[in-house]
Amino acid sequence: MTSEIFATPPSVSWAQRSARVFLTFNVECEKPDIKIEKKSVYFKGICTPDQKLHEIEIPLYSDIDPDKSSYTNKGRLIEVVLAKDKTDDPFWPALTSDKKKHHWLKVDFNRWQDEDESGDDLEDMNDMFSSKLGNFGDENDKEATSSSDEEDLPDIE
Repeated sequence: MTSEIFATPPSVSWAQRSARVFLTFNVECEKPDIKIEKKSVYFKGICTPDQKLHEIEIPLYSDIDPDKSSYTNKGRLIEVVLAKDKTDDPFWPALTSDKKKHHWLKVDFNRWQDEDESGDDLEDMNDMFSSKLGNFGDENDKEATSSSDEEDLPDIE
């Protein structure tokens, strides 16, 4: 009996905007091997906690600009931002070019933007900054939880 290591695809979430595609590899991997090319994205890594090998090559629906694309390892997940190449159709009907339904691929509805929704590159930049900085709250959030609201509540007996 041989001890071959079989690679399985990691769980991947994706969303898109008019100028970008967001990929999230939902695995913990200390040193992933990620290659971003014009027509594909490659991922390989031994992921914790079970030391399982994950590997996948994703054939993309349309071309991207590898020089303007990047990825960030956030510990529990790896975020990839792909810059779409200038094309006539800014919204892709699918992530992959093979037109299959993949069990490892899910839509990231928190980042998704439809074609008919208004938005521009400023929103894309805000999304990137908020994902790096985190949400520190808003002044309106503080007003909603002020102590004056609590005074109007009846006592619990």
